Amino acid sequence: MEGKTIPTSADTSAEGEGEAGGGAGGGAGGGELILVTGGSGYLGAHVISGLLRGGHRVRTTVRAHGPATGPTTSAAASVRSAIAASGVDPGGRLDIVTADLTTDDGWDDAMAGCTRVHHVASPFPSVQPDDADELIVPARDGTLRVLRAARDHGVRRVVMTSSFAAVGYGHKDGDEYDEDDWTGPEDDNPPYIRSKTIAELAAWDFVAKEGNGLELTVINPTGIFGPALGPRLSASTEHVRTMLEGAMSAVPRAHFGLVDVRDVAELHLRAMTHPAAAGQRFLASGERAVSFLWIARVLAEHLGERAARVPTREFDDERARRAVGVTERVPVLRTEKARSVLGWTPRDPVTTVLDTAESLFRLGLVKG
Repeated sequence: MEGKTIPTSADTSAEGEGEAGGGAGGGAGGGELILVTGGSGYLGAHVISGLLRGGHRVRTTVRAHGPATGPTTSAAASVRSAIAASGVDPGGRLDIVTADLTTDDGWDDAMAGCTRVHHVASPFPSVQPDDADELIVPARDGTLRVLRAARDHGVRRVVMTSSFAAVGYGHKDGDEYDEDDWTGPEDDNPPYIRSKTIAELAAWDFVAKEGNGLELTVINPTGIFGPALGPRLSASTEHVRTMLEGAMSAVPRAHFGLVDVRDVAELHLRAMTHPAAAGQRFLASGERAVSFLWIARVLAEHLGERAARVPTREFDDERARRAVGVTERVPVLRTEKARSVLGWTPRDPVTTVLDTAESLFRLGLVKG
């Protein structure tokens, strides 16, 4: 856990690869056409699955690789495999097109005909870069590209995945957090935390000054756990896999919010259409803050020999806590707004942790 690693605060692992199921034509079937950016990512796949279950047509964006003008066959298989693993048959209702946050190419075609957008994609590195702009610039500029294209094509609402990183890393007395709290964009935080904060601030500023009626809703999840749909894992699910493989003998003494990826996807869908969600942020977290050691103990208690290698002790290292974007203090995460306005209820964190582990075993991703 030491060194430069990724934070446990809304690790959507979202900007992934995918493949073409039809292109910009919109696909077959009824229902609104909804765009999901970053469809091959951990959260993006769950959002797509929920939309398809709800009868919508979905177009999703993935990055091109190499000289190809469209998504690759392997990327296509990855996206469709994840959706199949969720138990959904998309039929002709899923299109996968190429668009990258770092360039204008492809966004007009991706947005054409869409009524609503879930902007899930965001750069998420395996290690924190030395140059913060490697994350900040594509996160901010990519968000603005999506918003401009949405405005220009008459999209009604964009639901943007931000993060608790944009909420809970400022200078604040006390440990309670809600949607009124902000991380300072210039605060001395790891690049990922700064990138999420700056991208969200840029989004609100754009909609206020240049949106021309475009509605924005922002979801701010804490650490996202829950079942993986394929080998592409989030930072949080990587933590669980590392514990199960016995790759660390101890974990940092730290506390953080935990939320199920299925509940974050559901919150996106509720926010997509609810009239009261326009212009609002929604903090997404489970009932209580947890620790890495708590997760290890849940695995050991419920999984028997399969969890024989999980760590059993903590170490106290402020550098390690900072590296993963957590704190020794126990945060109190107020999610009453999502519950009261959108009728959202998160799962019990024990269920989420166990479902995470079971998916890793089912996919054959735990070594040894």
